[in-house]
Amino acid sequence: MRTAPRYRLVAMAAALLCGTCLQAGAADFESAGFRDDPALGRLHDRFDRHNTLDGRAAIVIAHRGASGYFPEETIEAYRLAIAMGVDAIEPDLVVSKDGVLVARHDITLNTSTDVAKHPEFASRKRAGENGDGEAVAADWFVSDFTVAELKTLGAVSPNHPAAKVYNGLFRIATFQEILDLIKLKAKETGRVVAVYPETKNPSYHLKLWGSGLIPARMEDALVAVLNSNGLNDRDAPVFVQSFEPTSLQYMRGIGSVVKQVQLIDAYDVDFKTGKMVYGTDAAHLVYSQPTDWKLAGRSELFDTMLTPAGLSRIRAYADGIGPWKPMIVPVKCTLDAAGNCADLDGNGSFDGYADAIQQAPTSLVADAHRAGLFVHEYTFRSEKGYYNLPYDVKGDPVKEYLTHLRLGVDGVFSDAADTAIYAREKLGSHGGR
Repeated sequence: MRTAPRYRLVAMAAALLCGTCLQAGAADFESAGFRDDPALGRLHDRFDRHNTLDGRAAIVIAHRGASGYFPEETIEAYRLAIAMGVDAIEPDLVVSKDGVLVARHDITLNTSTDVAKHPEFASRKRAGENGDGEAVAADWFVSDFTVAELKTLGAVSPNHPAAKVYNGLFRIATFQEILDLIKLKAKETGRVVAVYPETKNPSYHLKLWGSGLIPARMEDALVAVLNSNGLNDRDAPVFVQSFEPTSLQYMRGIGSVVKQVQLIDAYDVDFKTGKMVYGTDAAHLVYSQPTDWKLAGRSELFDTMLTPAGLSRIRAYADGIGPWKPMIVPVKCTLDAAGNCADLDGNGSFDGYADAIQQAPTSLVADAHRAGLFVHEYTFRSEKGYYNLPYDVKGDPVKEYLTHLRLGVDGVFSDAADTAIYAREKLGSHGGR
């Protein structure tokens, strides 16, 4: 998902850092009570009926784990998120040279690991692409490394100052290790957390597999892991998401029956109008159009998915949508005398969300619900940033959550899931006042 800007936990953290080690091998989720956990462990019965698709409180999805606090997509970040009480943890999946699914947001390694500090891998730095067709001048690529080699790298946070304190201390996690963690915590606490993997850059990985550079197609590997863990079940707490429709459609075709989610992106926000930007030039198409559609020569952009007809088409292969948050609550700047976006926070420059005000919501949540689709929107963060907190919440992330939760969104992806949970509790207990 989008990185921003694009272009109380000290004691808990200490306990988690020395927590129980994971055991190798496939997790027996049946014995852990994975499928029988009511409502994915949420305490919905405490709340009045909500405007969500199922009438229950929105779920909180830990985006790349507790990534606002620990380096993202590490076991430590996922363990912390589970301790916070989240409903689901989200790993982005990419494929190693030896065909293992590992959790990384990018197919390259420089921004999220300390690979540059490893002289033994210096010769592997090369040119390539970012997985969506954009050129990469020089970087290290996950697919050039075995999982054993990847395990020698330290994870680093590309976004969050608090998480950067732990840079280099934790290792890259495999998907199986994440499932094993969920099993372990279910046995320890009696509460099961859902897993919410994204098939990352599936067209890129398909090309690698077709060229013999990785031994398995990503989706085949994912379904195999779900099967081996007893998780390929309609009622299993598993959500598989992707920006590329053909990845989800392929998974349905090979027998996956888990819940699936179509992610929806845009090139940017036009802060002067509050509308989403969908470009037609090559640079804009990287975010304006699913990569698989672009490679197939199709002209449709992501915005076609937001229409009633588009939502109906998604319903044929998915159970929900994952839109970017300004598609639900637009934001807009205030124009100065020269017609430019004003610097509302007075720091000397216009900084996107930080200088923009929330507008009236769109009909997307209601439209999706009418189509039978749930809505899990991304991504909420607590720090100031170009796509983070809007100006009118005055630095209080809870206010932004409440605006969205009141609209009936079914779930939120958050880098600070503890704050999202607090906002949900506030909405349920006090009507969001």
